[in-house]
Amino acid sequence: MTRPIASCSAPPGFDVRLLDYDLPERLIAQTPAERREDARMMVVDRAREALHHARVRDLPSHLTAGDLLVLNDTRVLPARLCLRRATGGRVEGLFIEEQEPGRWTVMLRSAKRCKAGEVLEFVAPERVPWHIVLASKANGGLWEVRLSPATEAQTVLLRVGAAPLPPYIRRPMAGDESTRRADIERYQTVYARAAGAVAAPTAGLHLTEALLAQLGERGVQTAFVTLHVGLGTFKPIETGLLADHRTHAERFELPGETAAAIDACRSRGGRVVAVGTTTVRVLEHCAQADGTVRPQSGATDVFIYPPYTPRVVNALLTNFHLPRSTLLALVMAFAGIELTRRAYASAVESDYRFYSYGDAMLLL
Repeated sequence: MTRPIASCSAPPGFDVRLLDYDLPERLIAQTPAERREDARMMVVDRAREALHHARVRDLPSHLTAGDLLVLNDTRVLPARLCLRRATGGRVEGLFIEEQEPGRWTVMLRSAKRCKAGEVLEFVAPERVPWHIVLASKANGGLWEVRLSPATEAQTVLLRVGAAPLPPYIRRPMAGDESTRRADIERYQTVYARAAGAVAAPTAGLHLTEALLAQLGERGVQTAFVTLHVGLGTFKPIETGLLADHRTHAERFELPGETAAAIDACRSRGGRVVAVGTTTVRVLEHCAQADGTVRPQSGATDVFIYPPYTPRVVNALLTNFHLPRSTLLALVMAFAGIELTRRAYASAVESDYRFYSYGDAMLLL
């Protein structure tokens, strides 16, 4: 069962329509900034309820020696698949997880006529020796499939897959190879390590090795957690009250060295700065009553929404999120409902770029 984290129940009468806002389609970023660190960054001063505009490259000027930057080091799998039926019809697929070599769970679109036992071929830049056989259909467009010949998923996906971009970033199902390779590179953080995500922790896409080095020179330390971002992160809220929403569990790990780094940061009076909502969810899931964190691994379905007092995280770097999403609810939990709505209205008015390939917001 989803474990909501809130200081009490959602505010009386809290309507999920507070998570709605109007966004011109032209502000949905279709490509990333030419240079990662050149993305715009709205700085939200929560204490003063003030907003001002900067660039991600200015991040070092907003952090101080002793602060700790915590990043999600999950690596995004090239999980988007283009498949072909025997009739020649195309089916779009998304790899979800590997049960064991040769047994996958996938999500299929444009697959209403597909039936168990049907063979689908991969449409790939080069001829490959694999195909999948549809085994059984589950709910929500999910299928259990058999890969033949049985091979480790990462080996196959590196040959046949594309970056699992969200549907609001428009790409042809079988696009050109240069675009495919560019998206695989840019829809990935520069510090990605542990393969397993089917969506990117997008706040981290803005950071570069040079910017991280610059932060280190200023005395800002870094630590890592892992949360393999899954479909649940982007599941829209379809209930009338936030407390009634349920999220999918996602696998995570918080290692001992990160727990120690957080304790040391708190002891020296520094701030714990989470890069992305996925990092927040891991840290707050692992938080103890006294604000320390316990090293652990497992699955979390934590849902953070207002009103909420963070136990670990002091500041947050995040992107601009979809309306009526758990991610926007989390931002409101940190910045407050009205300040968040004002920041989003200002971002629209100032032509910020939104969503996965869009601009950033720094909550201080």
